[in-house]
Amino acid sequence: MYNDDYDRSGDEIYSKPVRAGKRTYFFDVKSTKGNNDFYLTITESKRKIEQDGRYVYDKHKIFLYKEDFEKFAEGLEDAVKYIKARLNGSPEAAVKGESAPEDVEISAEDKDIF
Repeated sequence: MYNDDYDRSGDEIYSKPVRAGKRTYFFDVKSTKGNNDFYLTITESKRKIEQDGRYVYDKHKIFLYKEDFEKFAEGLEDAVKYIKARLNGSPEAAVKGESAPEDVEISAEDKDIF
């Protein structure tokens, strides 16, 4: 299982690494201190090379609690649909009936994800 320097004290129950190009995403299900509830941590890890040749990992982590799962999944799905629509040439890509902003830029590296 994935080990992290700034991890919270929850016990890890399940871990799913997803390798995506230069990045790896870790989806870790953990239990709360009392072991009576669960939460999810999502970590993005990207390997970098320092000037002296050493490898270091740049990590970003979010904590997602069960009461937010549905809203988070809905927001993620809307954002992915929006990006896919924009990449397919739809300048008026709509998310939940609202017009999408015109100033969204997607890097060539991120286009590979979708």
